[in-house]
Amino acid sequence: MTTKKSQKSSLIIKNLHVRTEDQTNKLVKKEILKGVDLEIKEGEIHAIMGPNGSGKSTLLNALMGHPKYEIFDGTIQIKTGDKSKKLNNLKADERANLGLFMAFQHPIEVPGLSFLHMLRTIKNLKGTEKQPLEELLVELKEELKKLKIDEIALERGINEGFSGGEKKKLEIFQMKILKPNFILLDEIDSGLDIDALKIVAENIKEFFKKHSPAIIIVTHYARILKFISPHKVHILSHGKIVKSGGKSLAHTLEKHGYNEINDK
Repeated sequence: MTTKKSQKSSLIIKNLHVRTEDQTNKLVKKEILKGVDLEIKEGEIHAIMGPNGSGKSTLLNALMGHPKYEIFDGTIQIKTGDKSKKLNNLKADERANLGLFMAFQHPIEVPGLSFLHMLRTIKNLKGTEKQPLEELLVELKEELKKLKIDEIALERGINEGFSGGEKKKLEIFQMKILKPNFILLDEIDSGLDIDALKIVAENIKEFFKKHSPAIIIVTHYARILKFISPHKVHILSHGKIVKSGGKSLAHTLEKHGYNEINDK
């Protein structure tokens, strides 16, 4: 018998410094994040905005444990009440088992591995009892319908032959099925037309209302924030959070751009 979790957890980032390969010289490590501090609690939506090259995607990849991104100072931890779990040295699958999920800016194709097989395997590994296939199929088809994706997607290779917009919808599909506690959305709005953007936003809001996860939305523009109201907006520039505020901050940026921030 399981009991409902009474305490909310937080994803806490302290003084995070991350480096990766320099694009012009693979033998050199380039520092991208230069001391990021952030705390996101379950039941909160945070938007991270910033100009190209500011470190937005690097931050999410570092949180998820991508081996290309080296954390050489600072900590990432999940805290629940008085207990905390440090993530720095955990692999991506170990972080996923702790409730982290990332929707990628550029989802990759995995030929030969279907969504049905992958999701069924993951859910069976996570659960104490195997979910009957018929029951799982009902859930999968219901979520596909909400996202306006054809059911044939279940049998095709992951992202194989899908458009960019369909791949983004399928990232949200996986999120809704896996039900993570901490959700990292890397430019989920890029490449979406207005109709697809509305569908994606509605499904994110529905999931948030039902499960109250912590959500980080990384975006270059404010258009998705017209449909999803964040509790906080942070501006990342030159590897640091330089300003935080409410939703109005995103609209200010949309009007005036990042030039004023970059000039500081």
